[in-house]
Amino acid sequence: MSQLFDEKLQELNLVLTKQQKQQFDKFYELLVEWNKVMNLTGITEYEEVNEKHFIDSLAVVKAVDLSKVNTVIDIGTGAGFPGIPLKIAFPHLKITLLDSLNKRIKFLDEVIRELGLQDIKTIHGRAEDFAKQKEYREQYDLCVSRAVANLATLSEYCIPYTKVGGQFISYKSGEIQEEIDASRKAVSILGGTVADVVKFQLPGSDIGRSFVAIKKEKATAKKYPRKAGLPAKEPLK
Repeated sequence: MSQLFDEKLQELNLVLTKQQKQQFDKFYELLVEWNKVMNLTGITEYEEVNEKHFIDSLAVVKAVDLSKVNTVIDIGTGAGFPGIPLKIAFPHLKITLLDSLNKRIKFLDEVIRELGLQDIKTIHGRAEDFAKQKEYREQYDLCVSRAVANLATLSEYCIPYTKVGGQFISYKSGEIQEEIDASRKAVSILGGTVADVVKFQLPGSDIGRSFVAIKKEKATAKKYPRKAGLPAKEPLK
C-alpha cells in the first residue's frame, strides 16, 4: 500500500492493520488480472484505483457511523464497490453483494476466497426479484449503491431491502439537487425520506461527490419494487 493511500485514509480517520492493507493490495491485483478478460473497470492504474474505487467506497464514513451498523447490502455492486472495501475496513459488517451479471459474481467469489473474507456473500440476479424474498426484504441496517441510475429508480431498487429505522445511501457525483427534488415523491411512496445530503471532495482531489442518505421510516408497500425493468423505464413520480 502506498503512502498516498495511507494519507487519504487518515483524512477519513481510518487506520488499517497490515493485514487489511495487504487485502486491499490483493484486491487490486485480482481486479487488474480479471479485468484483462472481462470489463470490470476502466480504471486500472494503482493510485487511481486506490482513490476512485477504494477511498471513494470508504468515504461513506462521512455519512454514516459504521460502528453502529451490522448488516449491509450493496445493490449493483459491479466489481465489488463499495461492498468489498467496506468489508475489508470494517470486518464486523455482514455484507451481501448483489449483481445481475454472473461473470462479475464469479470474480467477487474469487476475491472473497483469496482475501479470506468472512460473513460476506454474493447473490446473482436483479434487485427487483430478490427484494420480494423474505430473507432479503427489509433485512438490512444499511443499503448502499454506487450504481449509475436515477435516484427515484435506485430508491425503488434499494429501499425495500432496508429495515425500518435503517438507511439507504446512494453514492452520487456532480450537481444532484434537481435529481433529489425529483425523487422525493418516489422516496416517500417507498417509505423513506431524504434525511441528509453530504457533499465532499475525494481526499487530495478535485472530484466532487455526494452521499444522499435516505432514512427508512415505514415499511415499503408489498407492490414495490415493481416487476423487473419497470423502475428504470418508468420511475415513480
